Amino acid sequence: MDRLTSLSVFGKVVECGGFSAAARRLNMSVTMVATHVQSLEERLGVRLLNRTTRKVSLTETGKFYYDRSAQILADLEEADRAAGALTTTPRGVLKLHSTTAVVPFLLPVIDEFLELYPSVSLNMITGERMIDMIEDGYDLAIRPVPSPDSSLIARKLTPWRHVLVCSPSYLEAHKAPETPGDLSGHDCLQYTYYPYGDEWTFETERGDRTQVKINGSVVSNSAETLRYLAISGRAVWLAPSFVVSEDLAEGRLIRLLSGYRGVEFVINAVYPNRSHLPTKVRLFIDLLAERFVEHRKWMT
Repeated sequence: MDRLTSLSVFGKVVECGGFSAAARRLNMSVTMVATHVQSLEERLGVRLLNRTTRKVSLTETGKFYYDRSAQILADLEEADRAAGALTTTPRGVLKLHSTTAVVPFLLPVIDEFLELYPSVSLNMITGERMIDMIEDGYDLAIRPVPSPDSSLIARKLTPWRHVLVCSPSYLEAHKAPETPGDLSGHDCLQYTYYPYGDEWTFETERGDRTQVKINGSVVSNSAETLRYLAISGRAVWLAPSFVVSEDLAEGRLIRLLSGYRGVEFVINAVYPNRSHLPTKVRLFIDLLAERFVEHRKWMT
């Protein structure tokens, strides 16, 4: 029989002073009440209750067992209440991982979220490595490229595309490429985790795809490093649109191959499991999705 149920029935018999009264309180047959108590006694190998035709009373062992089990049941009930509260009121630590390039878009959302839910604290790690969310204990990760782990759940925040760029000073020393194939003659800055490796992939306005194998003097997992080298005139770069948007607007970088564009990717909120998603995680994802709508037009 279920041990916790038997403990609860035993406690109710003690509190009510008899099997019949406990049965009425529990909406259970007297026989079933007696069966639960007997199951406990057989499991323990001791008598818990002295029974007479008029009442029941605790044995010495029964008194000890009742005191301890009553505390266990009270602790369990308190744990149930606390768990229920967590499903309605977000609290606790939200462990978040994000690639560095996305951080500027996350910061206003984080600030707003912590203001809305002061019982939540944040443990945020940034970096470019592909983390193991379950092994490293993360609640959520924000990734601009597909996760290598297909078992994870991803919620789309906004689409984005790469854009081919270089600095004005680079074009003073090199002829601008006119087709993707021309990039084979250029120094190309390479991002370590670009999904297609050293084959940069482009689309025409009609959606036709073309790939070109590139070479370069620098490979890095740091978008900021590649951005700096591109602005300095070192090489051309197939850059995330959200990383270089201000540089393009202010003329530090120039867009190349205007008739071509990078393939579409998605910035995703990634989490380990869809079922029993903690309230703090669900509400943060909802806020992210709402705020990232504002970025969609220029990111694509």
